[in-house]
Amino acid sequence: MPSPLMLTPENTLPADGLQGTLIGRAWIPGEIPGPSPVLLREDGVYDLAELAPTLAGLLELPALLDHLREPQGRRIASVAELLGNSGSVRNPALPSLLAPADLQVIKAAGVTFAASMLERVIEERAGGDPHAAEAIREQVRAVIGDNLASIEPGSDNALRLKALLVEQGLWSQYLEVGIGPDAEIFTKAPVLAAVGSGAEIGIHPGSAWNNPEPEVVLVVNSRGVVLGATLGNDVNLRDFEGRSALLLSKAKDNNGSCAIGPFIRLFDEGFNLDDVRQCVVELRVEGEDGFVLGGSSSMAQISRDPLDLVAQTLNRNHQYPDGFLLFLGTLFAPTADREQPGGGFTHKLHDRVSISSAKLGALHNRVNHSDAVAPWTFGLLDLLNNLSARRLL
Repeated sequence: MPSPLMLTPENTLPADGLQGTLIGRAWIPGEIPGPSPVLLREDGVYDLAELAPTLAGLLELPALLDHLREPQGRRIASVAELLGNSGSVRNPALPSLLAPADLQVIKAAGVTFAASMLERVIEERAGGDPHAAEAIREQVRAVIGDNLASIEPGSDNALRLKALLVEQGLWSQYLEVGIGPDAEIFTKAPVLAAVGSGAEIGIHPGSAWNNPEPEVVLVVNSRGVVLGATLGNDVNLRDFEGRSALLLSKAKDNNGSCAIGPFIRLFDEGFNLDDVRQCVVELRVEGEDGFVLGGSSSMAQISRDPLDLVAQTLNRNHQYPDGFLLFLGTLFAPTADREQPGGGFTHKLHDRVSISSAKLGALHNRVNHSDAVAPWTFGLLDLLNNLSARRLL
């Protein structure tokens, strides 16, 4: 059995602790247990359900920061107590952490970094076979190089590069969304399907080539206002998507395949969108076999500005009346061999995956097969019935 996954303030909170405005969701025990939005303060964690019964509703409130600066809600635990009951062992009689999303749609932007864009091209050409990837990687880099960060998507330079790649027989649907005018925006997970920090994440049992995707996730309300950010793991099956881009939904959307957390840090006097644009996301994978993988993704190298990605998600062609969360993509695409030469990286059961950033804290999960993680059973009807039974509707 793997060692227990434990959450603490030291391994979870941002570098400045509770100085920022941190909100999230927790499962609250009681006569009728259920989920509530929560606020983290120095003196504890507070249930905000009386202010807004859902996190999506909370994020729609005008002057949200003013509401949160006033005393609100019932104290349910200390921060340490909440985190201590949110690892791999949980006591149902105590509050525990959930993913900080409920009614919001969970969207994701793909192919937003040059290095990961090249890896998508390689996946496609390898047909999902990790052993063929290295030779194709060298072939692609010989023609394209690996420094595409200076290419502005949709620009004249991008169009000229496209013409060159078509001539060389190297054009790809991934390069189209990487340097073309239109970003790839897809739905990552159904409403209420995301898991939070401390939970198991799911890899499809039929996948033999997969990896974590550490990302910053923007929190946006129905009016398109970016209110804050959190961290996410856009768990990805490289072999499924490499076989066919039409398998994207199977590659991206399985039980436990979307992890978000630990909390949302709202924009305030000490944290804003420019901090997101400059943040560095760190990844660490620790295997039961002693394998350790580390890496980082700098948002400064993203090809499209976060606000451009928001505008390509919500506009006159598509609305989100309950708001949405938007994964911004990742620079990180692991290529180091885990076992045999040329085999590349793939997850093993019980890998511990930690995604962190100084101002957003750290998201911790363990890997299991998607048919072995806790099944997703609490849907929209359950939420509505629960809120009604708790007299919150």
